[in-house]
Amino acid sequence: MIQDMYDAIYEIVAEIPKGRVLSYGDVAKLAGIKNPRWVGRAMHANTNPQEVPCHRVVHGDGTLAPQYAFGGKNAQKQRLLDEGVEFIGERVNMATCRATKSMM
Repeated sequence: MIQDMYDAIYEIVAEIPKGRVLSYGDVAKLAGIKNPRWVGRAMHANTNPQEVPCHRVVHGDGTLAPQYAFGGKNAQKQRLLDEGVEFIGERVNMATCRATKSMM
């Protein structure tokens, strides 16, 4: 059952386009999961970051994951910057960079 939930999460995250992000809550809602913490757990357990770009999942206020599994939040920020994601200070500009369903 947990693997099915993770698979649903990974399928959604795989569709986030370069230069865009979704929040943990956004992914949970799209996957039909009530608790966004499951999204965080799935991102931390991700074994295929090339296909499932977990660096594109951030907190709802645009802050980055301090426990980003692939190098910490500085590595996550650099990957997002390399893709053209806009920041306001240390937060992703969610108003301009949040992916929409029609983009996916």
